[in-house]
Amino acid sequence: MNLKSRLLGLAFAAADALVEVNDKAEITFALGAGPTAGQSTASWIGRPFADLLSFSSRSAVLEALRSLTGGARSLPLEILADCGDGRVRRALFRAFVLPDLAPAVSCALTWQGEPFVLEDLEARPLTDAEGFMALARESLNGKTGAALQRLAMAFIEVQGLGAADDLASERLAARIGARLQAASHDGLSAGQLTANRYALIKEADDGRDLEAEVREAGLAEGLTLTSRASETAVGSDALCALRAMRFAIEGCLKDNAAQPELSFADSLSRTLKDADRFRSIVREKEFALFYQPIVDLKTRAVHHFEALARFGQSGGPAPAIRMAEELALIESFDLAVAEKIVHRLRQPGSGLLKIAINVSGASLANDAYVTALLKMTASEPDNRRRLIVEVTETAALADIAAANRRLGALRDAGVKVCIDDFGAGSAAFDYLRGLSVDAVKIDGAFVRDIDGDARTRTLIGHLVELCGSLGMTTIAEMIETEDAAQALQDLGVNYGQGWLFGRAEAEPVTTGPVPIRARRQGVVEAWG
Repeated sequence: MNLKSRLLGLAFAAADALVEVNDKAEITFALGAGPTAGQSTASWIGRPFADLLSFSSRSAVLEALRSLTGGARSLPLEILADCGDGRVRRALFRAFVLPDLAPAVSCALTWQGEPFVLEDLEARPLTDAEGFMALARESLNGKTGAALQRLAMAFIEVQGLGAADDLASERLAARIGARLQAASHDGLSAGQLTANRYALIKEADDGRDLEAEVREAGLAEGLTLTSRASETAVGSDALCALRAMRFAIEGCLKDNAAQPELSFADSLSRTLKDADRFRSIVREKEFALFYQPIVDLKTRAVHHFEALARFGQSGGPAPAIRMAEELALIESFDLAVAEKIVHRLRQPGSGLLKIAINVSGASLANDAYVTALLKMTASEPDNRRRLIVEVTETAALADIAAANRRLGALRDAGVKVCIDDFGAGSAAFDYLRGLSVDAVKIDGAFVRDIDGDARTRTLIGHLVELCGSLGMTTIAEMIETEDAAQALQDLGVNYGQGWLFGRAEAEPVTTGPVPIRARRQGVVEAWG
């Protein structure tokens, strides 16, 4: 017996079918037994290897093929092979790259059990929206670049489910669940977001008709269902994609009553596009900073300015900032603002300027922001004493003690720290108790009510007293009338900000005391 025959015998002792694929994952050689008696491996030659697999197994197998290098062997994969007659068969897949044959890949398939109809497979019940996000996180974890770009997020809205009785409804849920899980890229990543809305992560080039799949599941129970499917690409950034999914899903669930026609896919697609645009804006620094004066309430002299961001024609940045915080893009924006302000402080004639910049609580989740800000100002440490960092509560601090340590490094370097919008969120007193800061800015919602609400005046008075005992100064924002300014001054508030003293301008206006003058009522759309 020659060596070739002996090796072939050993190979078939370990597997039922032997396949070789080229660098395009096309079959160039095949021997052995197919998944059914009527299927010859010879007919596989020249076909894409993915054609042999169920949709749910393609992604894992193709990823294993792409990741192999010369002399490497894949881990065994449990897969479902397509029998070509509506049935599938379980198989164990292994792959190996012989250096002499690279980039060709040698594959082995070992059949397990008998062929079955996929819908007969006992699918696990579909999870809810939160569970689906957990599945998506696990599914996308570790994937980058092209592997992510081959995936898409699909959403299906189904009408007519309520016509089923309890027993039929349970069977129908199992049928829909089995079909959607089978259509997902890994056989698991599907979920039921609401009573009639579903989602799954699938191969972007999977052309199966999800609407028809759902309708067929209904017909099997004697129900006529109508369905609408839509999808959008996942993108190339797993973290951003996952956060965008959550952002889009939560937004659609919240807005469902007011906007029932809103598509999850449309929302996700819009969110991903907005995220790309936001990255571009930050990278190119295509945002403007305007400066609103903050004055000493006793003298009305300008004490410092708050830098407020503007995004082109859209004006106020609140929606963009919320999105950036949700999608973990805010740190780069906060640093871009800081870079612009540090550059502004270096310009001739800026020696008397003091400027407050906002930093999201999310940017204080690690050392990067503080380290970068200190590095920016290392060559001109005196400029640090002209900076005030306002910590916003739009994204809550996950670890107040760690954030306080980071803010302490700024204060040790001479940068002042302020708690922004005190009273607007539930964490305000946690911040006051856990953060060592120099100032507290009172949220404008309190200031608006100070003229006619004795309880508000009492609250502000006690807050001023508390801050004074802790060595902190106080700033009131959104002051629009002289009566409000006088009331706040009488309560001991140190500084004021609002239309009464000046709007945000493209350049800081530093011309001495601000005259007392009335301004029309209104709210500035600004972050801060």
